[in-house]
Amino acid sequence: MRNRLIWASATLALVIAACGSSPTSSASPAVSCVNASAAHHAYVVVEHLSGTSIQKCVGFAGDTIDGQSLMDQSTIRYQTQTFSFGKGVCAIDNEPAQYSECFPKDKPYWSLFIETSGAWTAAQTGYTAINLHDKEALGWRYVDSSDQNPSPPPVAKET
Repeated sequence: MRNRLIWASATLALVIAACGSSPTSSASPAVSCVNASAAHHAYVVVEHLSGTSIQKCVGFAGDTIDGQSLMDQSTIRYQTQTFSFGKGVCAIDNEPAQYSECFPKDKPYWSLFIETSGAWTAAQTGYTAINLHDKEALGWRYVDSSDQNPSPPPVAKET
């Protein structure tokens, strides 16, 4: 019995140590960027309704990367629905956790922005029609339906 208790305590300590550790700001870009050795890098910035945000970097070889490829390669989980105008983003990074319709009336929605040279502009097309160059970003901000002029997410930090 005592050996089991010691084993369980040791296992719990390892689990706590593994889960409790957090990445440091001195992490190398290779850790935070998919395909970090590529010549060019584009970013995805996601800001939740709560104000918390995440950022992912994707390296690419060509002159541009399209929004669909950037989202897919970023490893940020997202869900879409196809409409007559193209794909609409219904959920990103598990927000909302569940939904029955992609753009429900009077509910928050994902607003899309494009960052070029450190400045955000509201996207005029869907994310699948966007091509990004080196150091540009796709930005998503989950906003309340009453917000007629949503502000963009935080500016991407180059890795």
